[in-house]
Amino acid sequence: MDNIIHWSVRNRLLVVAGAVALLVAGSLVGREMPVDVFPDLTAPTVTVITEAHGLAPEEVETLVTYPVETAVNGASGVRRVRSASGVGISIVWTEFEWGTDIYVARQIVNEKLQLVAAQLPPDIAPPSMAPISSVMGEILFLSVAWDEPAVEPAEAAEQAMQARTLADQVIRKRLLGVPGVSQVIPIGGGVKQIQVVLRPEAMAGLDISYQQVEEALHTGNGNSSGGFYNESGQEYLLRAVGRANGPEDIARSVITVRDGQPILIGQVADVRIAPKVKRGEGSANGKPAVIMAVLKQPDANTLELTARIDSMLDEIDRTLPTGLTVNRHIFRQADFISTSVSNVTEALRDGGILVALILLLFLGNFRASLISLTAIPLSMVVAILALDALGMTLNTMTLGGLTIAIGAVVDDAIIGVENIFRRLRENQALPAEQQAASAEVVGAAAVEILDSIVFATLIIVLVFVPLFFLSGLEGRMLAPLGTSYVIAIAASLLVAMTVTPALSSYLLPSSKSLEQPESLAMRGLGRAYEPVLLFALRRPWMVLGGTGLAVVKEARAKAEQAAEARKARLDEPA
Repeated sequence: MDNIIHWSVRNRLLVVAGAVALLVAGSLVGREMPVDVFPDLTAPTVTVITEAHGLAPEEVETLVTYPVETAVNGASGVRRVRSASGVGISIVWTEFEWGTDIYVARQIVNEKLQLVAAQLPPDIAPPSMAPISSVMGEILFLSVAWDEPAVEPAEAAEQAMQARTLADQVIRKRLLGVPGVSQVIPIGGGVKQIQVVLRPEAMAGLDISYQQVEEALHTGNGNSSGGFYNESGQEYLLRAVGRANGPEDIARSVITVRDGQPILIGQVADVRIAPKVKRGEGSANGKPAVIMAVLKQPDANTLELTARIDSMLDEIDRTLPTGLTVNRHIFRQADFISTSVSNVTEALRDGGILVALILLLFLGNFRASLISLTAIPLSMVVAILALDALGMTLNTMTLGGLTIAIGAVVDDAIIGVENIFRRLRENQALPAEQQAASAEVVGAAAVEILDSIVFATLIIVLVFVPLFFLSGLEGRMLAPLGTSYVIAIAASLLVAMTVTPALSSYLLPSSKSLEQPESLAMRGLGRAYEPVLLFALRRPWMVLGGTGLAVVKEARAKAEQAAEARKARLDEPA
């Protein structure tokens, strides 16, 4: 470390140029880093969805959920399996150990699902995996609604169908094409259906059963191939076109033929377009609306993705029917992120200003304060580069760690600059023939306090080491804070060993403050501290004894509080 300091003083131009390049690189990387509210707090999870139409929750639990749970529960790396069984649907969440690659997890679950498919009832659709997302993945909620909702039931149903159809067939498909969007889930409105409402009296009069109508609907709506026909070297495709394009085509479908007369579906049923039976509803600002939840992929940048979604919605707005609007401010995670990061950034800025003012007040020298302050941006950019290399994001926890560290990162530089400044002042006070070269004085002064700043930095780092041993949610939340703090503190030590001596050798030897006494604030503090220090040195046992008594008293008070808390819990009624 001594050699590093002397090398930095000898090659000060190279060191300063490297520091400037580091600032530029860190600034560019910081602008491109993903920004989130919190670190990803969701363990790698694979969601398995199985539709079981017509089954009650008890049957779904027994026939579908339990076999799926049993199959995935024994997979390698699985830490927890949760499930929910509802009317006609089963959802199983398979959580893997932290750090498991999500694509490996999905492959493991997919292999297990192949084995469980044979155990499910024959009329149950095979289980499927939901798109990759997380609890933190809901980045945007949209509402699609009419400016003037209809009052009449028929008109209101028509409006609900139009809004839901637009949401399903236009907005959802366009948003799924935006890179970074994992899933778009619409809720509410009216799902458009072509409904065949049977007339029992007409069916009885024509002796038509329900099964016949059902079979006609299944077989009469589709196209079929008739091979191909060759003529004069040309090949013509033959096909029978029977797919229905609307309610009228379905109404004209043939159920059966009697005495040469076809019986059509329209003779025994009313075919109409109507909304699907609702099992839920969506609303915005107290009015009926279609709510659309937009989920992002795990590695997507929320702010950039929201900007791309806004651009896509701007294009969609120009094609919407008159009176139908898309409200994109129901919930926006990007706004919450911007507000949270802005608050932390302001705290970071204010902390830097306060540090600068304190340095100017106590050092009493602009150049010395400037050299000490360079540790702040350099430590910050080193931390940002390290976080980016570790695959972490900028969030309230990592930025909080940098905010906490902002007052500590200048400690090493302040100690170094103060000692260098003092040695240069002493060297200048010597006769000219006894004065050493300023570079030698700077190097020797920096080496003189090296042990102190190294041990001080290590002690500060050790305080945060326990954060890295926390498990579960606490570890995922606090580890990024500790990581950013420790990296910034370690970077400040490196800055104090390289950039601080290099800048000091440039700026301090020619400073006019070397001929002036210490600042007024420092002289006042020295006069106030000297009698206290002398008293403590003359009566050490009194000081140590008083400190020990204070520690014992505080520990006893904490023990009494803990005992009272345990007694209160035991006295609580069951």
